[in-house]
Amino acid sequence: MREHWVIPDIHGCSKTLRSLIEDMIKPSKHDWLYFLGDYIDRGPDSKGVIDYLQYLQKEDYNLRLLMGNHEDYLVKSFEEELQLKSVLGFKQTNKKKKEWLFFGGKQTMESFKINDLKQFPQEYIEWMRNLEYYVELEQFILVHAGFNFKNGSPFTDTDSMLWIRDYDIDSAKISNKRIIHGHVPVSLEFIDLSINNKSYKFIDLDNGCYMTKREGFGNLVALELNTLEYKVQYNLDL
Repeated sequence: MREHWVIPDIHGCSKTLRSLIEDMIKPSKHDWLYFLGDYIDRGPDSKGVIDYLQYLQKEDYNLRLLMGNHEDYLVKSFEEELQLKSVLGFKQTNKKKKEWLFFGGKQTMESFKINDLKQFPQEYIEWMRNLEYYVELEQFILVHAGFNFKNGSPFTDTDSMLWIRDYDIDSAKISNKRIIHGHVPVSLEFIDLSINNKSYKFIDLDNGCYMTKREGFGNLVALELNTLEYKVQYNLDL
């Protein structure tokens, strides 16, 4: 039977990701790996995370890659940076970039060894632009953050898929499937509860991989969808 593994927010922790996949999951090329976004920012090696995911793609592993709000932040910051003009000798301010740098973009720039956002490699920007917003499976729907169920169709609000935090699930609008998401860090105890309590309409897999100083957090989790077995890799980067 093919295994289907879901991995949430990695946030620049490339060593942790490699160990989770190579030492714990050990996927074959018949299995599927689903990633919930937020590959970059906060951790020390965002470039290494993307490079490793691209390596898996080139080696013909089955990957589905979702966009997270941090990829969205970077792409929009980059686009805005290219459009800035100087007025009377003063350069316009890129407010989006300022916010992104504060929320972990600084570490991403360092991992790419650049200090000018305009120098960000275009091929990485294009890779991020091509990420998916959600994946619908037989029993589950995978998304980075969640859905806006106030919409007639929750699948039309892509901004909410990246950024929403609090929402009431209308199961009828998603064919009574369970949502699996990241975006909001929760404790290992809560992750275990959401996986094993079928009354929960969602499973939050984000344990805040970069939050190594907070008890019950700081790990990268992977969930196998057939068995609901999950694996926990402690942070090897920070």
